[in-house]
Amino acid sequence: MPKYRPLWIGCALLALAQVAVALPADRCPRPTPGSAVPQPRELRSREGVLELELSVRNQREPDGSMRYCYLLPDGAEAPTLRLAPGDLLILRLRNELRLPSGAARGLDPCHSGIMSPAATNLHFHGLTIPAVCHQDDVLKTAILPTDAPFEYRFRIPQDEPPGLYWYHPHIHGVSKAQVLGGASGALIVEGIERVNVATAALPERVLVIRDQDLLHPHAPPSRYEPVVPKMFIERDGDSANNGTGFGLPAKDLSLNFVPVPYPDYPPAPLRVRPAQRELWRVLNASAITYLNLAVLAGTAPQSLGIVGIDGVPLGFGDGPGPAVQWSDHIGIPPGGRAEFLVTTPPVGVRGLLVTRSVDTGQGGENDPNRALAALIADDRAPQPRSSLAATAAPRVSAARPWLGGVDPVRVRKLYFSEELSDPNDPNSATRFFLTVEGQTPAAFDPSSDVPNIVARQGEVEDWIIENRSTELHAFHIHQLHFQLRDWMGTPVDEPFLRDTVNVPYYTDRMLKYPSIRLRMDFRDPNTIGTFVYHCHLLEHEDGGMMGLIRIEGP
Repeated sequence: MPKYRPLWIGCALLALAQVAVALPADRCPRPTPGSAVPQPRELRSREGVLELELSVRNQREPDGSMRYCYLLPDGAEAPTLRLAPGDLLILRLRNELRLPSGAARGLDPCHSGIMSPAATNLHFHGLTIPAVCHQDDVLKTAILPTDAPFEYRFRIPQDEPPGLYWYHPHIHGVSKAQVLGGASGALIVEGIERVNVATAALPERVLVIRDQDLLHPHAPPSRYEPVVPKMFIERDGDSANNGTGFGLPAKDLSLNFVPVPYPDYPPAPLRVRPAQRELWRVLNASAITYLNLAVLAGTAPQSLGIVGIDGVPLGFGDGPGPAVQWSDHIGIPPGGRAEFLVTTPPVGVRGLLVTRSVDTGQGGENDPNRALAALIADDRAPQPRSSLAATAAPRVSAARPWLGGVDPVRVRKLYFSEELSDPNDPNSATRFFLTVEGQTPAAFDPSSDVPNIVARQGEVEDWIIENRSTELHAFHIHQLHFQLRDWMGTPVDEPFLRDTVNVPYYTDRMLKYPSIRLRMDFRDPNTIGTFVYHCHLLEHEDGGMMGLIRIEGP
């Protein structure tokens, strides 16, 4: 394991970073701690088409961990893809992973369904596109290093909400390893200023927060932290939640690939124009880490104007409520996104982007308080790479009535649960389940085509999701968005839609299992087909906490 180095040594090594990334062996170059926050490369559609070549690679680190990366032919990493509704995306993915596949050559990538560490594919998280090969199928599509570049080709639906989406691999059993290693990138559907005029002409930043294995797992805590209870390590090797907001985290975090490692969390410098309103598009591309974001000026939390959640602007589709909701913090589960207005600090005022601690439950991992970026106000700071249009075209009318105003045709209940593989051995592996009420808990079987749920396109359902385990889970479903209607028995009727949401954990002091109620939208014809729903903590998904749904035509 690498030994912890004082921060001044890390700063002294910054000058060597560019030399390091030039080495041929460095297949997935990354910034060092303390580096300035870079802006991802942006690729925009032209004349209605975005065409690109993308390679996925891996690299084993000295500590045994594995990096993964998406690279353009010129070496730029994890580009942000920007398309308008109706645009055509043509993406040719080349698998350049250096791992034994254990699989025969000549298999059809559309039907192989290979679950090998050397296999990969792409999931376009949040987009309402068909779950078919060459678009957004993750059940059978598996690309091996021996395969020719695999072409993804689809159009962004004309009625796709404008906002932040993302792409990442989704091979069952190895999703956590590839996403934790850094295989992820942002995708933006243009036009949020057409829905919300408060965003017009604003400079915008894309901030991708990823988690990774700890750089300094054996370092003593920072002297600035209070003394916390003795750290406990879970069966999966991550530190367990201690409920204090401090201590050894389960994973380190990075901001646009700049690591912010335990124990001192040196914030990544982010130079900004002073007192400027900006639109920040933040993606939690973590494999297991929850975020609770806040922006501080000095020590004071700043107001953040939320304009979009999970790619859907507030007010889209005639949703009720204001187009901007103000808060001093924003929770984002793994896989979730938030788009919000922020005013940068004035000159001479220290600004910080932080994530507050998240209580993940007795059975969860430790997600403590930590800094992510130091906001440095400077009149000479470069402007963000992109700005929104100052004058927007007329808003497109919603294709369907607001989801919250449609009555469900039925109600289903599902529940998260866990059990030890050996009930007599507390150190045995955990098995993870996501079960439809009335069915027997069973880990997801990728070889089975029998759906757990059959629904019909054109209908709307309510799903009650219970959590019967002692750790927080994040429910996600492919191909569609839903509305949160009830939280722990309290009606909420959110004025926006989500595709990922937390489900509170259970304790033995509760009289009933905690639950949420979701309004599920199967009205879009693109939902016809077979796809998955699962916990977006990827070790849970890989461990079987996933189900299969088939949407039949009307």
